[in-house]
Amino acid sequence: MSLAVIQLVSQDQVQVNLARARALLEQAAEAGARLVVLPENFAAMGRRDLADLGRAEAAGSGPVLPWLQQAARELGLWIVAGTLPLPPDGQPSGKALACCLLIDDQGQRVARYDKLHLFDVDVADSRGSYRESDDYDPGQRLVVADTPVGRLGLTVCYDLRFPELYAALRDAGAELISVPSAFTALTGAAHWQVLLRARAIETQCYLLAANQGGLHPGARETFGHSAIVDPWGRLLAEQAQGEALLLASRDATEQAAIRQRMPVHQHRRFSMSSALRSNAPE
Repeated sequence: MSLAVIQLVSQDQVQVNLARARALLEQAAEAGARLVVLPENFAAMGRRDLADLGRAEAAGSGPVLPWLQQAARELGLWIVAGTLPLPPDGQPSGKALACCLLIDDQGQRVARYDKLHLFDVDVADSRGSYRESDDYDPGQRLVVADTPVGRLGLTVCYDLRFPELYAALRDAGAELISVPSAFTALTGAAHWQVLLRARAIETQCYLLAANQGGLHPGARETFGHSAIVDPWGRLLAEQAQGEALLLASRDATEQAAIRQRMPVHQHRRFSMSSALRSNAPE
């Protein structure tokens, strides 16, 4: 069972969240996982001092990055570290980005993805309004990286609503795509699973979707239903609410056969780049 997804119900106490995540990471390692995905905001939810947390981590005085490196090294895991509020590399005083790190089994950072699409929307729930841009700047580039279980594309939560990003990751060779998330209960019930399955079917990739799943400080409720979806759109594992570890295996032979029998990637007649060219002024 080489693929693992962890669902959490993170609160505002960093050390408590890290302890719960470590217990599930240990279970993943015992089950033989090589790649594990943690959810968005895995280390803290409902705090207003995100910028301070991020600056401390960037300066090397925070608890989360050393914890990640130690866990990856001790457990022999590649970890997709949900999101952390980190400033841009080389700009420790800059505004935070919702940063997703890929850590290898030696505890080294392999890749950094900064969330491209920020959740600035109104939702008919008890909170009513979400404005991620108050705390974060958007990222500027897509990211793929090679791992022991395949070539991985990195996305985060609200990115799931933008199929052109997923198509671009497939163009870049992605075989798996991670989706650490904190989908609201209302939007998740409406769209979470159908979006996951659609992105998997469109890209013919495995989707590793680690969601938050429960009640958090600040009147926030997340949907849960973390899942691993295969390239045919089948749910290989799913958990409704609460903490959970989901496991599945990647069948590279079957994935290659799906792509060969239905070569949708070769059949594409339209792309964002071609659309921009066709709409350019003469």
